[in-house]
Amino acid sequence: MSTNQPWRMSVDGEVFEVSQPEGEPGVYDFVWLTGPDPRYGFGFSTHPAVRSSREQLEEAVREFLSQVDPGTGYIE
Repeated sequence: MSTNQPWRMSVDGEVFEVSQPEGEPGVYDFVWLTGPDPRYGFGFSTHPAVRSSREQLEEAVREFLSQVDPGTGYIE
């Protein structure tokens, strides 16, 4: 995972583009590419601000997906 270069991540059949804002270690932006809206996603950050492992990022995605209403594709 390269800082400042977006990358794709697949978790449980869903695909996300992940990026890290410049100068913000431990901050991740996720765009849900296979979701109902190509601009929909979520942010994730660590405290203290340290780089997350792939496993931690996958868990953040699973937590997000667990909150999504299957009928609408959005968090209600």
